[in-house]
Amino acid sequence: MKTIQLLIFFFMSLISVSAQTIGTEAFFDTSDHVKIKYKISGKGEACIYVPGGPGQGYPSFELLGGSSLEKKMKMIYMDQRGSGESGKSDNYHLEAMVQDIEELRQHLKLDKVFLLAHSFGGIIAVNYAKKYPQHIKGLILANITLHFLNDETLKEQIEHGNSLLGQQNKTVIKDSLSTELSKVSSALRKKRIGYKFLTEDIETIRQTDKIDSLHPRIIDFGMAVISKPKEFPEYYADHAPLTKDIHVPVLIITGKKDKAVGTQHYKTFQFPDQKIVSIDGGHLLYYEKNREFVDAVWKFVSKRE
Repeated sequence: MKTIQLLIFFFMSLISVSAQTIGTEAFFDTSDHVKIKYKISGKGEACIYVPGGPGQGYPSFELLGGSSLEKKMKMIYMDQRGSGESGKSDNYHLEAMVQDIEELRQHLKLDKVFLLAHSFGGIIAVNYAKKYPQHIKGLILANITLHFLNDETLKEQIEHGNSLLGQQNKTVIKDSLSTELSKVSSALRKKRIGYKFLTEDIETIRQTDKIDSLHPRIIDFGMAVISKPKEFPEYYADHAPLTKDIHVPVLIITGKKDKAVGTQHYKTFQFPDQKIVSIDGGHLLYYEKNREFVDAVWKFVSKRE
């Protein structure tokens, strides 16, 4: 239980019906009666944003650079059930999260959309694309994972943490990787450098914390996934094999220093029609490398208008 609690602390530190008009915030009720908060801003191709976390609300992406996309795109931000300002639910299974996106698309009367996912949101977005490819104009995957807590990423995080601590790396057996990461993460927090899995700049963390403090949110979904892995095994499965059967255009944006999801994880993706853009930065490229991030997205979208 102690290991689970430490992992919760670690991963939560990474994230910590009305008429629709441009710039409008609103709610809609899902078919199983959950209120979903969303916001529409900008003009152009419609793009639904799928937050990471698990359970991160959309303001941190929107207000830390995501809104730059609005100059050429109609951004549709959503808080997942049990996250942000959306309602809680008794059902946080992957199928329900995918269906929420589909029902939002239907609610907004959109035929095809771009789907932009960050971090843990990649698991949800890819499964949506697998189930509803006919409604996807393009898939934009920014610093995503398709295998939450996978062994290779855990090893990379442990090695990076030991390097930051000035400790020598040692061989860790597979069953002890999570426990070892918890120990390393705890030591990093004591030195106040735990943020370096996400970014090398503490100012980035100050900005994300400021936004989170101004936009109170619930984290029911994230806590459920992290604290009850046996109840939600689908989030811990390897979804990368699905990619070879997803026949939609895909943009993969990866950070050369992204220790949160791993710098090599994207190489397991096998989309038939994929383009990879590697940016010299960490996990929050949309903020720290905003111009490169936005240019990559706009270029991808413009070819499919």
